[in-house]
Amino acid sequence: MTATIYSLVPPLVAILMVILTRKVIPSLGVGILSAALILHVPTISENGVSTWLIDSFLTIWTSFIAIFIDEGAIATSTVYIILFLLILGMITVFISISGGSRAFGEWAEKRVKTRVGAKLTAFVLGIIIFIDDYFNALAVGQVSRPLTDRHRVSRAKLAYIIDSTSAPICVVSPVSSWGASIIGIIGTILIAHNMTDITAFSAFLQMIPMNFYVITTLLMVFGVSMFNINIGPMKIHEERAILHGDVVDPSKPVLGALKEELPSSAKGTVGDLIWPIVALVVGTVGSMIWTGSKATEENANLIDIFGNASVAPSLLYGGLFGFVVALILFFNQTLVKKNIQSSLFSKAIVEGIKSMLPAVYILVFAWVIVDLISQLGTGSYLAVQVENSNMNPAFLPVILFVVAGLMAFSTGTSWGTFGVMLPIAGDIIVSTDATLLLPTLAAVLAGSVFGDHCSPISDTTILSSTGAGSHHIDHVLTQLPYAIISAVFAMVGYIVLGFTGSTVAGIVVSVSLIGVFLLIFRNKSKVVK
Repeated sequence: MTATIYSLVPPLVAILMVILTRKVIPSLGVGILSAALILHVPTISENGVSTWLIDSFLTIWTSFIAIFIDEGAIATSTVYIILFLLILGMITVFISISGGSRAFGEWAEKRVKTRVGAKLTAFVLGIIIFIDDYFNALAVGQVSRPLTDRHRVSRAKLAYIIDSTSAPICVVSPVSSWGASIIGIIGTILIAHNMTDITAFSAFLQMIPMNFYVITTLLMVFGVSMFNINIGPMKIHEERAILHGDVVDPSKPVLGALKEELPSSAKGTVGDLIWPIVALVVGTVGSMIWTGSKATEENANLIDIFGNASVAPSLLYGGLFGFVVALILFFNQTLVKKNIQSSLFSKAIVEGIKSMLPAVYILVFAWVIVDLISQLGTGSYLAVQVENSNMNPAFLPVILFVVAGLMAFSTGTSWGTFGVMLPIAGDIIVSTDATLLLPTLAAVLAGSVFGDHCSPISDTTILSSTGAGSHHIDHVLTQLPYAIISAVFAMVGYIVLGFTGSTVAGIVVSVSLIGVFLLIFRNKSKVVK
């Protein structure tokens, strides 16, 4: 049953249930169960139904344990990410109690006068913080949320801005955890096909303008922020925020939200918010350079250092550094300025952890289903369908964009998708038309990010919801129309590129379509007060 059409069932079931029920964990649970049952279907005739069920549940348990234990040792990568989330929740609470969020809101209100300015601030921050998508989603959310809340920007809109400026920037940035990994994969492809006239780094740089989905997505986010374009479910959230001041649907739980109101110092300063975030950024980037340098030979460049960096530990170290700074500022308010009670310390710890537990639960379930889908060979099945088909090479960029999008959507991982699809795309294109190698590889990367954007089981989608403090499914459903429209315009660009061989022509067509869309919808989708 592995690497067959049946391998598509679990992700499709989970995604369909998420859309229909709006309940993430039960939907993921059904997807997990269906994946485990399909994995063991061949054993029914041999061992009976009872053994089939037992084996299925044991497989689920094994996948769950593998999140925390790998070959007898702690699985540091996933455990560190969970700890980072919990630490971030505590940092947020201490910033709030110290009065940093309130002070930043008052400071920003004097300088950022409009909703457009608040959204563009989040947009710019999303572009600037490009080191890692996890870090981008959470850090930008922490800084932007007080500002966008004050200007009545819905959390769903903020989550869209965060999600659409994190992975798209990381995937085209050579100095990032993404870029370094991609350059490494490209290098192996070039070596495998004896292409010695170009380096992996040079190939990556040439592919940047060929990533049409990144271009259309960033232009879409800018246009949506500038002209307040609201299509589909987004209009409901924006109307609620503007007309009633509710930036989230009050009937739904949101990720990263405090379970109860906590007091806030009236004498807090902007520094009470900024310095923990600065410490978080400096600590994370510094840790990535440190861990990357330890794993790199002498005289290595920055690309190699980031390529060898241990991202999960770096996030944890950066989080701990930010947490220490937040604690110092908290005790400054309690013990020195005596504006709030020091007894709030333990309550802040508990509430910070509790605020992040829903995100952790969803992330764990997502990791389990991704592991089971990997065992089912869903990605391999989709890739083989492309490899075995006979088509005009000019269509390969757009076809592989779609396949990569479907794979990332089904598996919830852009990294896993381009890890599988880039080598396969290289094999296909070299045997048909080698001149389209770089455009095709760029299309795979673009499709991977697109599918990841649309998938409710994607960890970056979950963390974008968490960073923005948005209900997860609200974020998925409101982002979907924008992502699909951006993808369609990118697909047209890839068709033009495939037939003309001109990157410029593809960019002009894609950008022109985005421009026409923004001109048409800028006056048709505004929320009227």
